[in-house]
Amino acid sequence: MTKTAIVTGGTRGIGEAISQILQESGFTVAATYAGDDSKARSFSDKTGIATYKWDVGDHDACIEGCEKVAKDLGPIGVLINNAGITRDNVMKKMSFDDWNEVIRVNLGGCFNMAKACFPSMCEQSWGRIVNIGSINGQGGQYGQVNYAAAKSGINGFTKALAQEGAKKGVTVNALAPGYIDTEMVAALPEQVLEKIIAKIPLGRLGQAHEIARGVKFLCSDDAAFVTGSTISMNGGQHMY
Repeated sequence: MTKTAIVTGGTRGIGEAISQILQESGFTVAATYAGDDSKARSFSDKTGIATYKWDVGDHDACIEGCEKVAKDLGPIGVLINNAGITRDNVMKKMSFDDWNEVIRVNLGGCFNMAKACFPSMCEQSWGRIVNIGSINGQGGQYGQVNYAAAKSGINGFTKALAQEGAKKGVTVNALAPGYIDTEMVAALPEQVLEKIIAKIPLGRLGQAHEIARGVKFLCSDDAAFVTGSTISMNGGQHMY
């Protein structure tokens, strides 16, 4: 079992909580980010977690970045595909660039990072890949055909790759959060937030640390018999 974990989009929000809980679990963590250098420095100063900057939608950057992480910290045994973006709009107003960029980053990033990490996990006969999906990839969402398609695609990607990794000791799972109390959600207008919470049977937003605990389980030896699964963590908002 190797103890290096890489978390994409790992310096803020849900990714930050995942990075920290994996560190607490004994992993040496590398957190990637795409844009905010100041936030990344602050995160690294606070946690001691190494940060690396690249665009997960860039295939070559992922290959080169993961090679550097492995050289710096050791072979990668855990991959958390958390990085994602939104470019919301209704179909009538959504540009091809809005569509393409979300698919490129949110779904393409999963392929790029797995391409960089999966072969060595198979060689080591141990690995954990957790792909962060979304409730909106399960139930759809008005004005998010690009985001919903990308997150829905993660479910199929997860099931297919899980079949490739099973006999090699590599599990591949997904976790689909509902609405979580991150900076992005907290910034919504109060009346919009009230409508969202009204649709959640538990009557509240989720917390980033709750999602992180789900990831921690999927990365543990206790989850060795779990692969190809999508765990929904949404307060009961979408059940199927």
